[in-house]
Amino acid sequence: MTAIFKRDLRHYFTSPLGYVFIAAFIAVMDTNFYINNIAYVSSDLSSVFGFMLFILIFTVPFLTMRLFSEEFKQKTDQLLLTSPTSVWQIVLGKFLAALAIFSVALAVTLIYVLIIATYGQPNVRELLATYLATYCVAAAFLSIGIFISALTENQLISAVLTLAVLLGLYLIDYSGLGQSNAILNNFLYYISMFRRYANISRGVLAINDLIFYLSVAASFMFFTTRVIEKKRWS
Repeated sequence: MTAIFKRDLRHYFTSPLGYVFIAAFIAVMDTNFYINNIAYVSSDLSSVFGFMLFILIFTVPFLTMRLFSEEFKQKTDQLLLTSPTSVWQIVLGKFLAALAIFSVALAVTLIYVLIIATYGQPNVRELLATYLATYCVAAAFLSIGIFISALTENQLISAVLTLAVLLGLYLIDYSGLGQSNAILNNFLYYISMFRRYANISRGVLAINDLIFYLSVAASFMFFTTRVIEKKRWS
């Protein structure tokens, strides 16, 4: 697993992909921070982190699209699948490499907290809850992207399908579906990626919400191992 992690992490930095992801993520977040906090002299970072989740919809697909699709296209997946490393370790190594790149981008946003702390009094509890929730949501998004990457050898198709799924989840949450039906509304909240996050970002840190995100991540990683195992024996 460690070898897979190092290999994929190195690939992010020997190709433009890792740098482009981090640069694009930070550029958009800096702009949003300036507009919502600097320009309006506000210490409330909730809108910044809420926007971060929206940005992940568009950036995660490009972070995960090559993880397996490129292996299939270049036929290097045969080397991976015949190595002594288990399929689960391969999937986990790739997942951790993508999560590490996101962690670098997320760490840069700590500058916002330092700026706010210098000139105001940020809500530490809400910030800790928001960072934890953001990390869990990112893990869920990445696992979905990796699963879709394992379904095709075309990186563009992988990116577009991942974008479609994540954007679809967002639209379901904010389309107004279920407002007139309590049962449907409860079901949509149960599978919601975004409304749960909104609660956590307000400081309402519910364990069941964190378990939900981690369960989604674990489930899609399991599905990915099943897909890879099927390819291994086909």
